[in-house]
Parts: sequence; structure tokens; C-alpha cells
Amino acid sequence: MNNTYRCLRLILGDQLNAHHSWYKHKHDDVLYVIAELHQETSYTTHHIQKICAFFSAMEHFAQALTKAGHNVAYLSLDDTRALKTIPELIKSLILKYKINIFEYQLPDEYRLRSQLSSFTNSLSIEVNYFETEHFYLDEAQLTESFKQGKSHKMEAFYRRMRKKFNILMDGEKPLGGDWNYDKQNRNKLKSADFAKVPEPLLFKHDVNNIIARLKRHDVKTIGRINDNLNWPVTRIQAKTLLDFFCQYCLAGFGQFQDAMTCKLDNALQSSQWSLFHSRLSFALNSKMLSPEFVISTVVAYYHKHQQQISLPQIEGFVRQILGWREFVRGIYWANMPQYAQLNHLKAEHALPSWFWNGSTHMNCLKHAIQQSLDYAYAHHIQRLMITGNFCLLAGIDPDVVDDWYLGVYIDAIEWVEMPNTRGMSQFADGGIVGSKAYAASGNYVKKMSDYCSGCQYDVTQATGKNACPLNSLYWRFMNKHEEAFATNPRNSMVYANWRRKSELQRKEIIEQAEQYLIDIELL
Repeated sequence: MNNTYRCLRLILGDQLNAHHSWYKHKHDDVLYVIAELHQETSYTTHHIQKICAFFSAMEHFAQALTKAGHNVAYLSLDDTRALKTIPELIKSLILKYKINIFEYQLPDEYRLRSQLSSFTNSLSIEVNYFETEHFYLDEAQLTESFKQGKSHKMEAFYRRMRKKFNILMDGEKPLGGDWNYDKQNRNKLKSADFAKVPEPLLFKHDVNNIIARLKRHDVKTIGRINDNLNWPVTRIQAKTLLDFFCQYCLAGFGQFQDAMTCKLDNALQSSQWSLFHSRLSFALNSKMLSPEFVISTVVAYYHKHQQQISLPQIEGFVRQILGWREFVRGIYWANMPQYAQLNHLKAEHALPSWFWNGSTHMNCLKHAIQQSLDYAYAHHIQRLMITGNFCLLAGIDPDVVDDWYLGVYIDAIEWVEMPNTRGMSQFADGGIVGSKAYAASGNYVKKMSDYCSGCQYDVTQATGKNACPLNSLYWRFMNKHEEAFATNPRNSMVYANWRRKSELQRKEIIEQAEQYLIDIELL
């Protein structure tokens, strides 16, 4: 490695895009830096698998760039011990290598973008920034599509994206005649379906060196890790996982994408946590794979295998990435930094301690939380309708809910986590993301899972010693926020059912819920 370089380029841990235009040409006077930084391990308490996956992927990316002929400095936590922040790191490298140009890709988190913008304004050398070249919509298109404080409809956005990028289209019309097959994506797994669930493709990475570094630097983590990290940490591995999804999971993805089960625990151990889901979110959010590559690969596979894969399966998958993923990014950037302070329902309770260990008697929450701690992963319905629903009904402060989701999931980066959590899940944004609160009683859990089977709480009861806590908490929530939700046509039947209950019944339900909130640590 030279002692001097003309240009220093910073690569963040979620900017592992091998096809970025930066890498089309090799430059002897350009140094790329990828660094494990203390500020990134401590802004929240991360799952240990999350940190290991990012650090391992970063190191492999550095090795790939070096092999391709680029000059790369990979700095571990040991190397950056005295350089706690990005500005400290960059300043030291500028001096060390006599840099006169600093370049970076725009971070996707407001926190980092603000930090770099503020820092570079103080530099006396030339500074250039670039887009990450990852998303379907670039920065300008994003600004045109989303406005601050305005409620946007995901379905309308999704249809525009389908047209704009000609995905699953038949001319100007959607392939098959319908834009959305969501009603066919809500099937519960039955006993006969269990045999169709594939064993997940797991990788084996020895990350003991990373774990040792985390211990050496007193990095606080949550969750558990086995002998090996099971997530893809290279582009080749991510492509292998994508191919596995197409071959073994896609045919069942759409119809079962909302399903949940714990019955596979004993039979197949690891299957219950992945089901038919792709588990590509880490590869996407770290940018090892682009959304365009993922969608084009899956759509091409669908067209070749239409006898085995129906349109609702592929449409449900495309909607998650082309629709929802791009949509929440737009919501995030249109509304930050104010979005991070929104608390429309004035929720203020603390998160129960069992969110950190899964020690609750509620079967649904026990399984969703333990899975999250074991694998740093839960699929979207577990996040929205199990852990998220409980936090919504119990009035948990959205700040601590955000913090838990941001830390516990391997794919959680603030731009995608916050609109999903604070917006869709907790309705703290007052309807910017969604027009209704995703509140549900135990009946939803029973409908979409087998979690209620064997639970000590009775899902059919709203009051009584062993009544499902979700039932009384649901009615308390809807009653408390009637002014906010009663005018929504989608809630008219809910409030009609509430009013049909006698005054005594309503009183008993509210009292039951209040007692559960008092005893929340014992649930």
C-alpha cells in the first residue's frame, strides 16, 4: 500500500454494491476504506448475529475489491480503537495518506448523512458525494414522489412502479388482469402443508474472531449465536440463496406469506422460522444484491415455471420489494428528522423485560421473540401482528419499540425499520404510512397461526383468569382511541360490535385490560 493517495473513498457497511460505478475502473491513486467503527456498534444494542454478519460481509467485500485490483484499507475494531467516529477516522486517514479529495456514497440513514454532511463542510479539501446506485428510484425521483407530512397510498405507488419499470405488465395492464393478489396471500398452514415447507439453506461462517473482537472492546449485544453464522456474507452466497428461494420457496410464498406456526419446532427444528420466505432482506439492505437483480431473477424464473408457480405467488413477492421497500424509503426521507419524534397516540409505557428473553406465557409472543433472539429474524407478519400488535395495544413508547426492532433484526437499518415500526406497526405517525392502525385481538393470531394451541391463555375469552390478554387490550385500545379511529370506514364494524356489548361487559373488559397492563411483566 502506498504512503500517499490523491483520493479517499469511504464505503459503509450497508454499501456493499459490487456493481457501483466506482469500481468500473481501477485507480492507483484512490484508496477505499471499509472500517469497523465503535459508533456503529453502540448507537443501539444490536443482535450479535447482526454485527457479525455486517462485519463479515464488509471484510469479504474488502477482499473482493482487493482481488479486483483496487487499493483497500480494511480496519477492524482493533485498528479503530482510538477513532470512535467516522469524522475521526477520515481526519486521520487524510493526514496519514496526504489525501486531497474525499468521496463518499450518500448514506441511507439520516443519522449518518447528517454526520457526514456536517463533517465535510469543515474540510478544506475537495469533497464529492455519489448515490448508492441501488434503489429503483434515485434521490431526485424520490423527492418528486413523496412530500413531507402527507399521507401516501402504497397501492397507488406500487401500481405506478409496475408501470414505470414494466414489471408483471401486459402492455398497459397488469399481468393477469389484477394488480394485487393480497387476498390470496393470507392462508394459514394446515397439517398437510407442513411437508411442503423446505429446510432453509443455511451458510456456515466461523465468526469467532469477530466475537472475540466484540468481547475485547466491550460491545454490548443481544440475542444468541451458534458455532457458525448462517447468513450469506458474499454476493455469490446471496445469489445462491436467491436461487434457492426460486427453486424451493417461491411456489408457496404468496399463499403462505402471512402464515405462522410453531408446530414445526419439534419435527424440523429450523423450518418454522423461515417457512417459504426468501430471507434476502440482509443481502438487499447491505446492497450485496440490488432489488432490480432480485426481481428480474424471480420474474424470469416464474415465466419459465408457470405450471408450478401461480401469479399470486410472484406478485406477492414483487409487491414487497418494488412496492413496500421503495415506498417506506420515500416516507423516511420525506419526513426525517421530524418522523423520529412522532407519537400520535401518546404511547408512553416501557417495553416488558421479556422482550429481551422471550419469557412470557403468551405463546405467540414467546415464539416470535425467541425466534428473533435465536435467528435475528422474524417475517413481516410476526413483526407487525405479533410483537408490533402487542406494543400498539399496550401503549409502548414508540422510541423504545423502534430501538428494539432496530437492534434485534439482522436487516434493520433505520430507513426501512422506522417507517415499518413507528409508522405501520405503531401508528405513531398518525397515518402517514397507513390509513388504519394494525390492531388485532387474539382472533387474528388464531386465524393465521397455531400459536394459540397449547397457550395457557384462552383465545376465546376477553375476561376471566386465563383470558387472552390480546382480547381485552384490543378493546381497551379501540375504546381509548375512538376519536382517532371511529371515522375510518374500515373500523365501523369494530365500533358497532363494541357498542352492542352491555355497559357491564365493556367495564369488565376495560378493567381486565388495565390489570394486565399493571401485571405486564407477569404475562
